[in-house]
Amino acid sequence: MNSFGRNFRLTIFGESHGPAIGVVVDGIPAGVALSIADFESDLRRRQSGAVGTTPRHEADTPEILSGVLDGHTTGAPIAILFRNENTRSGDYSHLATHPRPGHADFVAKEKFAGYNDLRGGGHFSGRLTLALVAAGVVAKKIVAPALPSAQIVELGGSGNKAEWDNIIATAQSEGDSVGGIIECRVEGMPIGVGEPFFDSLESIIAHLTFSIPGVRGVEFGDGFGSARMRGSQHNDLIINANGTTATNGAGGINGGISNGNPVVFRVAVKPTSSIAREQQTYNFDTGQVEPLRIGGRHDVCIALRAAVVVEAIAAIALAELMAERELKMEN
Repeated sequence: MNSFGRNFRLTIFGESHGPAIGVVVDGIPAGVALSIADFESDLRRRQSGAVGTTPRHEADTPEILSGVLDGHTTGAPIAILFRNENTRSGDYSHLATHPRPGHADFVAKEKFAGYNDLRGGGHFSGRLTLALVAAGVVAKKIVAPALPSAQIVELGGSGNKAEWDNIIATAQSEGDSVGGIIECRVEGMPIGVGEPFFDSLESIIAHLTFSIPGVRGVEFGDGFGSARMRGSQHNDLIINANGTTATNGAGGINGGISNGNPVVFRVAVKPTSSIAREQQTYNFDTGQVEPLRIGGRHDVCIALRAAVVVEAIAAIALAELMAERELKMEN
């Protein structure tokens, strides 16, 4: 349940307030240039510090334990570790009996018979996206020149970037949170990536997208808007022998296979579940609905740090499917 892939394989491990989290990535060709410096940009984009993000600050320095020697991959599995240093586990001690609404506290307790780690959300925490970003850095090396690029396009219901600071400040002052929409584009896509039916390009991207905590939806190209269009509006007319289309309502994918145009998809990220505002929710100790105030340090908007995570899962999906495509071409 914590592993993904047949060709580009990864396993994530750790908990938010445990000693460390990390990822093991296998299926990497030997000879790929890789160093600590390659991780810095993407890891920095995911870090807290901006207004609306958690005051918990971690160094997030990657330790490459295996699979890299003299600045190049060896062909062996790459193990990457991140130490947890800035934890405050006492903030979560009461949640075993008074679980947070919207979070995994209740279902995790039921599924794992109360043995799950509640501290900071444990293995369900958004901190685990650090492992996805690290794996994405490796994947981007493999899928180049295909280049995933993601950005927030809507925050708190507004697509006007000038309003976002005020939306975040208002939510924060009210002890509340907001969600957002992230759009990812992959330029430089080759034709033929994707294995219909069940390993279609959309299927694998969507599968990985929902591994990001807090994601509530994903759409490709015109997405749900296509249901309100006519075929003459939604169809992408081919305008040259390379398959270039006049529009991109399909999001660069036909029949589950990339058509050479940019792959475009959008991800809906929910408002952060852990909010300071008092909520009336069930207390299993008393058997009553009672007020809950959540302590700890939490993002007002988790979408603010999620764009680079969406990029990472796009790169991971492409690494998995491009390897499959190469195998089929060789055979």
